[in-house]
Amino acid sequence: MIATKMDRTLKRARVALDKRLNGFRPAEQLSVPPKGWVRAIRDALGMTGAQLARRMKITPQSLNGLEQSEASETIRLETLRKAAAALDCQLVYALVPNKPLEDMVAERARAKALEAIGGVSHSMAMEDQRVLDDDLEERIQIFISETLRDRDIWED
Repeated sequence: MIATKMDRTLKRARVALDKRLNGFRPAEQLSVPPKGWVRAIRDALGMTGAQLARRMKITPQSLNGLEQSEASETIRLETLRKAAAALDCQLVYALVPNKPLEDMVAERARAKALEAIGGVSHSMAMEDQRVLDDDLEERIQIFISETLRDRDIWED
């Protein structure tokens, strides 16, 4: 099977998303400060909790709860967005893959192809028709391009 229009569309979408996410890699540079971003930025600005609470139109106790919920990773995005606005910041929310999306797809497709071809190769080896390693790589590429669709590779 030749790559379908949907597969080509998915590939273009992955490439475009990878370009957008590349600026976030490595994600370690964006690790959350121990007390959370709200507290870190508030402290860096020299703003008290009471001052930020007034800007957010909440009580200082509520702000304390907000900062604690951010530090414990239980804060709601809506709440974090309001705090960001009160700090004259923009909330940036992203899932950053550990490696490029194209690499993830290629690795998974290769694994699925090996799984499928491996079963055939094992049967052939039992019949004393062992496949040469060079031939195996070519067979993997053919299997991926002619048999697998992007959505198929994630089936377990």
